[in-house]
Amino acid sequence: MANDIRRQAGSEATKRFLRTLPAFRLEKEVPRRLSDLLDRLEGAEAKKASGGRRQ
Repeated sequence: MANDIRRQAGSEATKRFLRTLPAFRLEKEVPRRLSDLLDRLEGAEAKKASGGRRQ
């Protein structure tokens, strides 16, 4: 059953259908708020990877 679901979800017909739905459209730009959060996350990950030392 899992293989059938994967096959159907990956079909061109399903992809075409999903592209017509607003929730599945790609945004050309990342909203500023999300970009800021991603920058903060990247900084926190870098800090953790360096053992908490400032770079």
